[in-house]
Amino acid sequence: MERLVPPDEIPRWIPGKLTLDSSGSRWRGVTLKGYEYADLHVAIPSMRDYMIVVYEGEAARMGRRCGGPWEYHRVEPGVVSLLTRAEQSEWAWSRPISVSHVYLSHDAITKVAGDIYDRNIADVEIGDKVRAVDDFLPWVSRTLRQELSGGEIGGRVMVETLLTQACVHVLRSFAHTKFREPRSSGTFTPAERRILTEYLAEKLRADVSLADMAGAVGLSVFHFSRKFRAEFGCPPHQWLVRERIKRASELIKRQCLPLKEVAFEAGFADQSHMTRLFCRHYGMTPAEYRRTFD
Repeated sequence: MERLVPPDEIPRWIPGKLTLDSSGSRWRGVTLKGYEYADLHVAIPSMRDYMIVVYEGEAARMGRRCGGPWEYHRVEPGVVSLLTRAEQSEWAWSRPISVSHVYLSHDAITKVAGDIYDRNIADVEIGDKVRAVDDFLPWVSRTLRQELSGGEIGGRVMVETLLTQACVHVLRSFAHTKFREPRSSGTFTPAERRILTEYLAEKLRADVSLADMAGAVGLSVFHFSRKFRAEFGCPPHQWLVRERIKRASELIKRQCLPLKEVAFEAGFADQSHMTRLFCRHYGMTPAEYRRTFD
């Protein structure tokens, strides 16, 4: 069986200056890389993951072939290329370029296809695309970049949400099979809401994942995320931040509890992390907020 090449080994075939790398993070199913390339003609190996190329610099002429004639297109910011997994091809570009690569794992695409569309990935064909005008995937890349540099509370849930959304978008926009999603059933039932709120209250200090939340009420990640937004008016990671800040504000009123302990009890990484988000929400530091109750 042919060995499929993971993202960390791609520079052996496409040499360039690495400017961004999520490999050291705990992200699952998605990898973010940034590169600056000279003008190159390269042979792309059979990759393990699907590669989305987000163009960030000046326009260039991009060419691709896979055993046949070359196909050429202009690429620039606002345009993406998609390289499928487990397929060899040749690519060439006319000038130096700056790009981000968003790699989506086969397992992630498989899970989303099964959860949302009730389809096996073996029935789905996703081919290369040299040029696609796309606003969403560059936004995913930018948001992942911000998460990688910022590391805010709720980051694990944020990345999982972006991964699911990116997989859905790829299946909708690039799969040769057209999918029809089942209708969403709206908000949570009273029983689901009770179970979820009790679960989240118990796990407020934990590094809970989107899959954990969805599993608590027996839903797929995709359908859980849709119901959650319909129910609470925001995605799960924003709700978690809001609830942790609310919990911190309640604890701060207890004058005897040190702020370091407040941060721990409310589920923040540390006191400085709590202070940064508290200032963003209330316009004052936790210490200043506490003094208003003196």
